[in-house]
Amino acid sequence: MTDTDEGPFLEIRAAVAADVRTVKDITDTAYRHYIERIGRVPVPMEADHAANVAAGKVFVAQEAGTGRVIGLVVVEVHEDHLFLDSIAVRPDAHGKGVGRRLLGFVDERARASGVPEVRLYTNAMMWENQKIYPKYGYEVVERRVDGPYDRIHYRKRLD
Repeated sequence: MTDTDEGPFLEIRAAVAADVRTVKDITDTAYRHYIERIGRVPVPMEADHAANVAAGKVFVAQEAGTGRVIGLVVVEVHEDHLFLDSIAVRPDAHGKGVGRRLLGFVDERARASGVPEVRLYTNAMMWENQKIYPKYGYEVVERRVDGPYDRIHYRKRLD
């Protein structure tokens, strides 16, 4: 997948073992600023990145030509939906359409998997995300406390 009309030229591919360190670094950088706000380390920072990569759940966005990885998604296919576990973009790539491209990739992945919707959640204290997801067709399903996390659950139907 490569952009030709706007934003950086990107290729989105399955992550491989050599990407694990980069996946961790991008995830940590993208989520670190939330620690103080939510009072704990965000779940994506504690993920077993090597296991997720090995399981085929991680896809990276890299600049065409340079191969520099600038973003990623972690997804999991379920019987009736695709779960978007995490999305992260390098701060120096913000505002360049990388997140939009990754969300489009998630939709394509869900359709290819034959599931009718994408689901995700975000911490209620990550209010920036609550402005972003509705712009891409996600609707709030519920707000629920899961252990120490106050989460807003979303879904996007792919009809």
